[in-house]
Amino acid sequence: MRYIIYGAGAVGGTIGARLLQAGKDVVLIARGEHLEKIQEQGLVLTDTGGSQTLQVDAVGHPRELDFRAGDAVLLTMKSQHTLAALEDLRVAGGGDLPVICCQNGVENERQAARRFSRVYAMVVVLPASHLEPGVVQHEAIGCGGILDAGCYPGGVDAFIGNVTEDLELAGFSARPDEKVMRWKYAKLLNNLINAIQAVTVTSDRTHVIYKLMYKEALRCLDASGVDYATQKEFSARVGKLLKLDTAMVRGGGSSWQSLTRGTGNIEADYLNGEIVLLGKLCGIATPANQSLLELANQLAASGAEPGSIPVDQVEARIEELEQAGDEG
Repeated sequence: MRYIIYGAGAVGGTIGARLLQAGKDVVLIARGEHLEKIQEQGLVLTDTGGSQTLQVDAVGHPRELDFRAGDAVLLTMKSQHTLAALEDLRVAGGGDLPVICCQNGVENERQAARRFSRVYAMVVVLPASHLEPGVVQHEAIGCGGILDAGCYPGGVDAFIGNVTEDLELAGFSARPDEKVMRWKYAKLLNNLINAIQAVTVTSDRTHVIYKLMYKEALRCLDASGVDYATQKEFSARVGKLLKLDTAMVRGGGSSWQSLTRGTGNIEADYLNGEIVLLGKLCGIATPANQSLLELANQLAASGAEPGSIPVDQVEARIEELEQAGDEG
């Protein structure tokens, strides 16, 4: 099997590097200066053991690949880039390619299923960073991360069994799961905090805000009839296996990293925005998630540094939306 990693940032670069180290056939699809560095010098992987440079094939677009039987495409870009990537992938490789959505949020699978006949979902719990072109940092100790996967919208097959087996060989904990989407919804709940990390400086006050966001999300998921793994289940799966190397500097999650790199965009539309959408469909107010969604996008568009908005301003916007909802 050849693994085509579409989006060679923190998650994609780390998965690709580990599969390569395990002797698997890997090609990365990257862009810009990051692609140039990988093609010139290789991909630098930094982990608890230090840094090493891996020579890996890398291209800038799916049309540069000669697709063949046995290819597995792992989508690892941010959700705001998925639609364009899927269109390019379908034109280049056809709609029969097996596509695995290794991303946060739950919208990517829906987009892929409209365009590809074989779509798989993967829950990704993988502490990694990408802040410098040509370099990814893997911050886990022992187990490299949780990468459970299954068919979308449900079930498992021999293909995803082979993929998870290879990921296990590469140092991750990966198991086939017939109901993997319930774990992706649980991860969505955890990812709501990404916008807080990006927008303001975390504190006891931001923890209160996160609890508001979490409660809104639970109400929306329950009203929508969505099946999701409980926090107790999620903690039991992740907490026993995944440990962070506290000696490695980790500034923040994926949204924080997007702002730090000055990408001009952020994933909040597909995290907090998913809850806002469900709230609108179910008639449930979501002022905390709506506020963080707005502020995160404003910050990304302005090119400001992460944490630039005072927590007072965040709280004031939530209160403003709460009052508007009460008046409405």
